[in-house]
Amino acid sequence: MFWAVAIGLAGVTAALIVVALLGRGRTPSLPATASDVQIYRDQLDEVGRDVARGTLSADEAARVRIEVSRRLLDANRAARGARPPENSPPALTGAVAVICALVVLGGGIGTYLWMGAPGYPDLPMKTRIALAETARADRPGQIEAQQQAAELRGAPDMSRIDPKFLEMIDQLRQALVDRPDDLRGHELLARNEAALGNHAAAIASQQRVIALKTDSATAADYTDLAEYMILAAGGYVSPEAEAELTRALRLDNGNGAARYYSGLLYAQTGRPDLAFQLWSGLLEAGPESAPWIAPIRAQIAELADLAGVRYDIPSAVGPDAEAVAAAEQMTPEQRTEMIRGMVSGLAARLADQGGPPADWARLIAAYGVLGEERAASDIYREALTVFADDPDGLRAIRGAGQQAGVAQ
Repeated sequence: MFWAVAIGLAGVTAALIVVALLGRGRTPSLPATASDVQIYRDQLDEVGRDVARGTLSADEAARVRIEVSRRLLDANRAARGARPPENSPPALTGAVAVICALVVLGGGIGTYLWMGAPGYPDLPMKTRIALAETARADRPGQIEAQQQAAELRGAPDMSRIDPKFLEMIDQLRQALVDRPDDLRGHELLARNEAALGNHAAAIASQQRVIALKTDSATAADYTDLAEYMILAAGGYVSPEAEAELTRALRLDNGNGAARYYSGLLYAQTGRPDLAFQLWSGLLEAGPESAPWIAPIRAQIAELADLAGVRYDIPSAVGPDAEAVAAAEQMTPEQRTEMIRGMVSGLAARLADQGGPPADWARLIAAYGVLGEERAASDIYREALTVFADDPDGLRAIRGAGQQAGVAQ
């Protein structure tokens, strides 16, 4: 069926080209001066009609007739002396038409044979989904992916890390050998190992955190473990990481990080339709400060194309171009002071007038950037109370709390 339609379309196109060429060869061409003569004659007739309508006076009509008549005489003399252009010989025209037809037909078929997939049948949606599920079930495990990523990435570069900080982390590691049930110590170690790029060590510490918490482990705990696994595997979502994401979403279906990584899983396993549903929902819910917004913005246009969806990406809400340009010219100290001023103003407004969840989330994230963990934690707890009956608002608040490291 495909070949019949394709050859039919190519044949119609070639036929139109052949007809146009052969028709051109049979139609006599007139010199351009002959058409000029007809134009001037029509102008003389129009002058008479203009006089009858009253748009030209008799004197004006006389002057126009004189000028048009002069041009008509010149065009007549030129037409008598001109030879009509010769058409191409019929044999040459026919040869060109045949060549064009062969190029259209042969070129189209040849291009498809070169770039297409001849003989490959169309796949119904049900079959495609089944193949995607098979590929997902058979994909490599965490250990294999982690080893491959480590070979490509190499060891983390510690040369730019403060030696005192590295010494403190080493002391924490040694302390936890003697105190394996120190929950807070393992939480700190997991976070810092991940920050240093020691993702395998971060995974081990986070697994210990979840084991110590037993049934009290939160969605954020499982999401953190999945994230460490994904980072260790170079951005790949393994079956083991997927299992942790599933546990996180069972506890909190609105967990933004878990939903983002679940979308990444679907994008990697041939289900762009499901990935788009998750990512577009996250992008539209915000807040703009959430850590998953930037990677979603960078990839969702391509994802929408793969999913066969027309999608207008919502505009980002943030400082205008002049404010950004001004901030780029500041020293780090000046930028910090500017941020503190903006944060103070936002905090005062929320305290006096309140505001939407996005503003509360922005304040929590800003305190996290400034390193003011206590202030971020206080605002986070207050926001959870304020928006206790607003599921969408709570998702935005929890996302900001995770970014600031204060989510419980």
